[in-house]
Amino acid sequence: MPSEKQTAVKYYVGVDVGSASVRAALVDGFGTVVAHAEHPIQVWEPRPDHYEQSSADIWAACCTVTKEVVRGVDTSQIRGLGFDATCSLVVVDKQFQPLAVNSEGQSHRNVIMWMDHRAASQVKRINATQHRVLSYVGGAMSVEMQPPKLLWIKENLPESWEKVGYFFDLPDFLSWKATGVTARSLCTVVCKWTYTADRGWDDTFWKMIGLEDLVKDKYEKIGNHVLSPGEAVGKGLTAEAAEDLGLPEGIAVAASLIDAHAGGLGVIGADVKGHNLPCENQPITSRVAMICGTSSCHMGVSETPIFVPGVWGPYFSAMVPGLWLNEGGQSATGKLIDHVVRGHVAFPELESRAEASAHSIYTYLNSHLDLIKKSLPVGFLTVDLHVWPDFHGNRSPLTDLTLKGMVVGLTLSQGLDELALIYLATIQAIALGTRHILEAMQAAGHEITTLFLCGGLSKNPLFVQMHADITGKPVVLSKEVESVLVGAAILGACASGDFASIQEAMAKMGKIGKVVQPNHEHKRFYDKKYEVFLKLVEHQREYRSIMNSL
Repeated sequence: MPSEKQTAVKYYVGVDVGSASVRAALVDGFGTVVAHAEHPIQVWEPRPDHYEQSSADIWAACCTVTKEVVRGVDTSQIRGLGFDATCSLVVVDKQFQPLAVNSEGQSHRNVIMWMDHRAASQVKRINATQHRVLSYVGGAMSVEMQPPKLLWIKENLPESWEKVGYFFDLPDFLSWKATGVTARSLCTVVCKWTYTADRGWDDTFWKMIGLEDLVKDKYEKIGNHVLSPGEAVGKGLTAEAAEDLGLPEGIAVAASLIDAHAGGLGVIGADVKGHNLPCENQPITSRVAMICGTSSCHMGVSETPIFVPGVWGPYFSAMVPGLWLNEGGQSATGKLIDHVVRGHVAFPELESRAEASAHSIYTYLNSHLDLIKKSLPVGFLTVDLHVWPDFHGNRSPLTDLTLKGMVVGLTLSQGLDELALIYLATIQAIALGTRHILEAMQAAGHEITTLFLCGGLSKNPLFVQMHADITGKPVVLSKEVESVLVGAAILGACASGDFASIQEAMAKMGKIGKVVQPNHEHKRFYDKKYEVFLKLVEHQREYRSIMNSL
């Protein structure tokens, strides 16, 4: 028989929809991940820069993983459910049936993914308006936000546009599926749609960019009922959704978060006492949460609004209630490392050696770098090899999606050593890009002393150490690697009423693990690398100018 203590345990389910898979976790009130499951989701790439998904496929995966993590658990102990997801655009008709976002008329493909860059000309026109709402996205809107995608659909798919009932950010689609309530999260509409917490929607913006139809229907299609993240949605889980997910009907469902923001919530508020960190006796505003996966996001909060050129925000209450959020980002990080490594001629050799040693390819590459470094510190191996990492454009702080990747210092060698070196140089370039973002934030008024890392890339010790060495700041790793899922569960915990506030749930459920200190004696080398890094983009712009003068 279970003890009284065991029966009193309260659980929360967090569901995270990433770019390639859906994950779920069963989390207790202390932030411990008790069970975890993952299921792949399909991505279509019908043409370059077009990335699509299916909302039905995503929901089915949500149901699969949720049922798995609660198997064998007394469901009466499950108190709340929270969702987070990529900021992809879901399109449905008035009956909530999927609508095609492609010229092939494939209606099941009704999601334009966050990383889709099809609306490049639309975002250029939107930014040319210099409308006041753009000051809240670093001065220029990203092609990854929703207004340019809406405009693209109107201009390229008039049939779908006429039939549209609702446009959802993917996190809001999930809370609608769970509750039947079309309320939107303040996080999604503020960060990706130009809503502001104090003024709501700005009619003049939508009219100026040619989407006056949204104003006419009083914003029903994009959301006229907005809730704070963690607030309970409607009457909780519907009977239909409860059966789909294997959860009790009526449990609290929280207003959702974008995936990076859930990661931020999962780590940024953790108690750091006793770890000798500079942020221990400083406010939460001295911390930046970095969520590193396919792409990376850099989340910093402030008491007052800080306008950072090239960095999204300030967004009020978009992550931590009552605080302003700035969000820097790199469009391709994990995806870039994979691209560079898997595209190298020595990749088959790497794959077979890693398999033979029963290690992942990245663990093997890290150990191979140790073999070739001789007496040098590993990072110094790239003294003649430099990478500019914007293979998918620059999100922050240059906000230039036309920038391309650059590699300087290649030789004719094609072996495993060279693959390891280009891998190292790519990781360093991503860390140098983070330094670039942090310097922009600090120049605008942020006082950042400590980085908190989570996400898939935080499992790579080389990636973590390079971020510490290159930024000169200690890096705190979460006790639970799955911080994004803990963040989603924190939402469910807050909606359940078991915690008085998001802040209380963050402090009790966010736990820190390892702390990685920067190697200060390497500072001069990385200062020089950073000098080269900034020269690379300067040169790229010079080359473009030369070619444009034809």
